[in-house]
Amino acid sequence: MINLNLKVRRAVIEDHHQITNLIFYEANTHRHLDWRSALEWVGSPNYWVLEDNRRIIAALACPEDPQHAAWIRLFSHHQNFSGIEAWSALWEVAREETMQSNPQAKIAAIVVKQWFQNILLSSGFELTQNIVLLQLNIGNAKLSPVPQGMRIRTMLETDLPTVTKLDNAAFGEFWHNTFDSLQRAYAQALYATVAENESGVVGYQISTGNPFGAHLARLGVQPEAQGRGMGTALMSNLIEYLTANRIGKLSVNTQSDNAASLALYHKIGFTRTGEYFPLLVYPTGIA
Repeated sequence: MINLNLKVRRAVIEDHHQITNLIFYEANTHRHLDWRSALEWVGSPNYWVLEDNRRIIAALACPEDPQHAAWIRLFSHHQNFSGIEAWSALWEVAREETMQSNPQAKIAAIVVKQWFQNILLSSGFELTQNIVLLQLNIGNAKLSPVPQGMRIRTMLETDLPTVTKLDNAAFGEFWHNTFDSLQRAYAQALYATVAENESGVVGYQISTGNPFGAHLARLGVQPEAQGRGMGTALMSNLIEYLTANRIGKLSVNTQSDNAASLALYHKIGFTRTGEYFPLLVYPTGIA
């Protein structure tokens, strides 16, 4: 029997309280690993809620950021309501919104929970790769000197426009960070540095702290400067900082098929933890 009281509509700022309660007290929830919380996206394009008699029982957010990448930043449904039904109702409008606003956009999710992966697979999403987790015991790290003609210094907020351009050159379009994302990352950083040579900033890293140690959130080197030891030097400087501050563990995530990153991390002494997060993509848009 169709429930005539169900209604899908755009999320608005006034929904903040109800969505907060849904996420933290009443729901099964998928949240994207993001510099902005799912609640900070309320009011953005392609953020939808499902109501039952004006009570929000599910929410789905997949705003496009960066361009062409609509990450599923939130899917949450009340534990007493079918996840499949909630997803179907919200996904229909979210998919249509994305395709109309930018047919080149890909909709994707990095999945932490199996129940959400099952829902995505049933809707035509495809597993494209895995995000793997590596960890380093700082005492076992293998350090390298800074290459001649290069120096590493603390990142300044005024570096962010340059770092944004570097990030966009160093990574594929799907993985770009916007200026806004990097600004938020910088504000949350435990330690952020840039590598410079005579031409200017050619690399950077941003790391965050957590109860277990530190996490390398982003490491990027200009394409023309790659293979010259700059990534290793940035890592060595980071490890020296962590050692001085008695932080014993460092983690990092990377794509399972990113051979260059995996080789760099293994060289330094990282080992895989065995944990991984599937990346599922809806088959449309850019390559």
